[in-house]
Amino acid sequence: MTEHKRSRVDESHVHALNDLARSLRSGGERSERFVPWFDPDGGGTASRVLVLMETPGPRTVAAGDLGFSSEDNEDPTAAALREAREGSGLVRSAYVRWNVVPWPLYDDSGRRRPPVVADLDEARPALSALLGLLPDLELVVAVGSPALTGVMRLLTSSDAVIDRLPRVLGVPHPSPRNARQQVEARSRLRRALAVGAALA
Repeated sequence: MTEHKRSRVDESHVHALNDLARSLRSGGERSERFVPWFDPDGGGTASRVLVLMETPGPRTVAAGDLGFSSEDNEDPTAAALREAREGSGLVRSAYVRWNVVPWPLYDDSGRRRPPVVADLDEARPALSALLGLLPDLELVVAVGSPALTGVMRLLTSSDAVIDRLPRVLGVPHPSPRNARQQVEARSRLRRALAVGAALA
């Protein structure tokens, strides 16, 4: 299935988005960095809802050139997103999933780490470029504190004129690491996506 998706990354509705992904793969401190593809099974540039996660997950990174920012990924977070979306009534063609920091982050020992403000600021031009490619965007669902902080820093720290401000809803990350809060996180994610379904 992933190879079939890979053959579709230049379909018209995701072509500009995946050109952005390609451009982000070079630059920064490293000559190349991993950035997943936008999912051709999503809404692409016609999306009215952006689900903004934190960073690409470990399995997505391990997939390399077959890695997608997708609810089809075989990990608990993707499964929680898919379940919440299906329960919310939001059709898949109405939303796009992405990460506030589109590349993985590691500490000095090589372990994954969450984004800090400096990472969000480095990634801000990428998020700004993405919003510019989504002319029909009505809602950003920021999943986790870093995603919410990143989108709000973009919308409130920039001197650039933003023609249309989307609504922004912040929800907890439905990570299995947050076991005690997982039920609430999933419920809030579903409710936020239901707002998106009403707007789409």
